Amino acid sequence: QVQLVESGGGLAQPGGSLRLSCAVSGRVFSINSMNWYRQAPGKQRELVAGITSGGRSDYEDSVKGRFTISRDNAKNTVYLQMNSLKPEDTAVYYCNSVIRQRFTDGYSNYWGQGTQVAVSS
Repeated sequence: QVQLVESGGGLAQPGGSLRLSCAVSGRVFSINSMNWYRQAPGKQRELVAGITSGGRSDYEDSVKGRFTISRDNAKNTVYLQMNSLKPEDTAVYYCNSVIRQRFTDGYSNYWGQGTQVAVSS
């Protein structure tokens, strides 16, 4: 069984910073992409940032230059450094990973439970 456990959410002031972490545990043969999504109240879940197994990253336009995604393959962990936070960044942030549990398996999608980020003065 695979689990994704997020941490690092909380309350920040506008212009402040937070760092999210997501650790993958359980039976894992390989991890393909690792991603961060967010969902604000009344809105659809959106992809914020993603990083491939080779380290190539991509970002949603509104967070480019402010957020940085990184991963530690040895620890099966992905991070999201969020700087210059804005009130519109307020949302529940979800970790997502595309994982193969066994050599003979295909890749499957896994989600974390979500962590709340609130940006307010």
